[in-house]
Amino acid sequence: MISASYNPRLKPRALRPGDKVGIVAPASNVNRELLDAGCDGLRRAGYEPFYFESILDRDLYFAGSLDRRARELEDMFLRDDIRAIVCARGGYGSNYLPLALDPARIIPHPKILVGYSDITSLLCCIADSANFVTFHGPMVAKDFAIAGGVDLQSWQNALGAAEQWEIVEGSGARPLVAGEADGILYGGCLSMLAASLGTQHEIRTAGTILFIEDIAAKPYQIDRMLMQLKLAGKLKDVRGIVFGEMLDCRQSPDQDYTLEEVILRIVEDLRIPVAFGLRSGHVSHANITLPLGVKARLEVGGDVRLQILESATTR
Repeated sequence: MISASYNPRLKPRALRPGDKVGIVAPASNVNRELLDAGCDGLRRAGYEPFYFESILDRDLYFAGSLDRRARELEDMFLRDDIRAIVCARGGYGSNYLPLALDPARIIPHPKILVGYSDITSLLCCIADSANFVTFHGPMVAKDFAIAGGVDLQSWQNALGAAEQWEIVEGSGARPLVAGEADGILYGGCLSMLAASLGTQHEIRTAGTILFIEDIAAKPYQIDRMLMQLKLAGKLKDVRGIVFGEMLDCRQSPDQDYTLEEVILRIVEDLRIPVAFGLRSGHVSHANITLPLGVKARLEVGGDVRLQILESATTR
């Protein structure tokens, strides 16, 4: 059952074929060739890509100055011709933006915002502070830039106002701990979730189906970050957990234990359903789009079913 304190989030307007998609770079600098390839991918999917030329600016390892990155994002929220905002890439730098964004400019203009990895900081901050639905999913200079990089069915369901839909066969998810639970779908990259602790934008996990993913983190590092969440009380009131594909998260090719075993030592006593392997974020192919902030149901038994119980956008 969804918590009685559930506060429905503001939902952006749905994305339709032919709509203009604004591309932003809130974090690391962007490669022109990959950006162009990603724009071609958006066009093939039926959308009109748009970006400011300043997206190619560089400042150390960032996509330009903090002010440039913040104003770019605000401008995309304010533009009437932009229906969705999709991040070019992650990397590092999104955690700076809450210092520079003007909430009064963004909150009156709920809009689709999509990304993953370092963008988790931005997705969770905006979801919690502005009470928006946000979207953990494919990015332009990453997934849209390669053949087969985007799971179009989940993208269309999540952004196109599907009332109820589910992620089941072919998602990569497999059972770890059996059970069923309802909650609010939330989460993202584990490194970013752990980094939020102790800040004014600390993640809010109570009552959630928590999605957790990462890449190239050694098992002991995954262990440490999960224990940090647990000791901070962030797993106490979670209803269920879904882990991502967790690419290259191993100590060595011949390690004599699995990442699943490491995870189970930490989460098994929570007595909640746990799944592993859902392909969203850092993935091998076909990045699945997950709407954050909507009601969901997780069923883990012989297989894994993640049901989205309400539309994430409005028609």
